[in-house]
Amino acid sequence: MSTGATSNERQEEGHEGPVRARILDAAFAIFMKSGYAASSTLEIATLARVSKRELYALVGNKQAMLVACISARATRLQVPAEFPAPHDRESLAQVLTSFGTKLVREITDPTVIAVFRLAIAEAIHAPEVAQALDSIGREASRSALRQIMARAQTFGLLGGRPAELAEQFGGLLWGNLMVSLLLGVVKRPSLRELQARARDATAAFLQLHPLPTITESG
Repeated sequence: MSTGATSNERQEEGHEGPVRARILDAAFAIFMKSGYAASSTLEIATLARVSKRELYALVGNKQAMLVACISARATRLQVPAEFPAPHDRESLAQVLTSFGTKLVREITDPTVIAVFRLAIAEAIHAPEVAQALDSIGREASRSALRQIMARAQTFGLLGGRPAELAEQFGGLLWGNLMVSLLLGVVKRPSLRELQARARDATAAFLQLHPLPTITESG
């Protein structure tokens, strides 16, 4: 009897994952179509083919759905384990170029750009959209860059504060690209163009921050 109960629990757990994903896909689609403030949980539940009770049980209210949608995309901006710790300027350039390419590729994804547009459109009526995007989505990339800069400092490859270094590299990497994408006046860059952008940003950054000189004492 206990075995049967365990089997039922496993079936329910296996059922929850796909249903939750379907709810979040529906929520994202509705948010993009109608805007966050004008969307309703009933509309989302109808599109996801679930009851409102199931929607609240598996995800939560509308704001929880928004946070979950953004969080799912923010995980793509974390520093992956395969990025080696930079031990010299050459390896630092490789890490910055690789991460810069990954960062711009992920953020220029049309669905991510759509989230940014949603946050801007809802900034007055639903400021929680922008707050969630900034604290969850954008903070993931900022934290990742700070981590890379801090690692470089550990090996004596850079001087300065990691937060300021990360912000400067981000500025060199993006330039006016994000504004142009949000306005829809440029197309998403190709992978080759993204790689060139990351290489140029890395070269400019390292030129601005030469290898710190070590002063001998005594």
